[in-house]
Amino acid sequence: MKIQGCDCSIVIKTEHREFDVPYSEETIREAYSLLQEEATIEGDGSCKAIRKKCGVTGCVVTPLTIGTAPLLLYLAFGSAGLPVFVSETRSVYQYQLKLLPMEDSICFDLVQDRGRERNLYEGCRVKGFELRTEHERAVKLKLDICGERSAVVYPYTDIVKPEAGEIFKDDFVAFKINGNEYNNIYGVTLISKKEGGTKTEIWIRRYSEKENDIPEIIDEFIITACLFRDRYEHRHYGQFRIKLERLVLTSDETTINSSGAVIGPLRFYVSGSVTAEVFSSTEEALA
Repeated sequence: MKIQGCDCSIVIKTEHREFDVPYSEETIREAYSLLQEEATIEGDGSCKAIRKKCGVTGCVVTPLTIGTAPLLLYLAFGSAGLPVFVSETRSVYQYQLKLLPMEDSICFDLVQDRGRERNLYEGCRVKGFELRTEHERAVKLKLDICGERSAVVYPYTDIVKPEAGEIFKDDFVAFKINGNEYNNIYGVTLISKKEGGTKTEIWIRRYSEKENDIPEIIDEFIITACLFRDRYEHRHYGQFRIKLERLVLTSDETTINSSGAVIGPLRFYVSGSVTAEVFSSTEEALA
């Protein structure tokens, strides 16, 4: 999750919404290709190349908040079902998200504000994402961005109000494997790439304990992030849940013989579906 870029303001613009993501690290930039001219076989000519703009590339990294989590996870996953009202609450709606390939994800615009210049990138898509929970840190989402249109100057001086809300932190993230809660997991990294088909894997960092170790084949893995506050009715609004099915162990980095607990990552390939539940206080479209 180390990003070589600079702090700036990133505004996401969709068909129905527009908001400034909180404290974003980014490397959004112009993408280039080379038009090459090879030297002739008989002659002594030289190879030539012309640099050509071909859209946008890079990524945006931001912590998930109660206000941004529904839309950002929707952009990452690519598909959302219709909202369902949560009973015994005043105005809480549940959305079901499904992970789809890049071709099926929605388009959105990005406004990049670096103080002296403001650029607009239109028709962006998410070609992959990384969700990371790390012990005693904020839950962060990295969106890998691609697009075919080059940047244009954004001349408007209006300031979009940042999306307010509490930040999800790893302190209140729970993990369930095959219906059993595991307390020896101290962080996970979910990585999904959508080029040439969706490929998803997850790294699970855990304390290695014989009596509570993680199986090599997992039928169901559920990640639940919560904000434990009384003002969130039944704790629905202040949470999101991600479910992964049919995980197969591909590598175990814990190869140290030790009589005590060992900290080490496990790498799993996700061969089944990846879905998420997010909650909103309105019935409006997520994007």
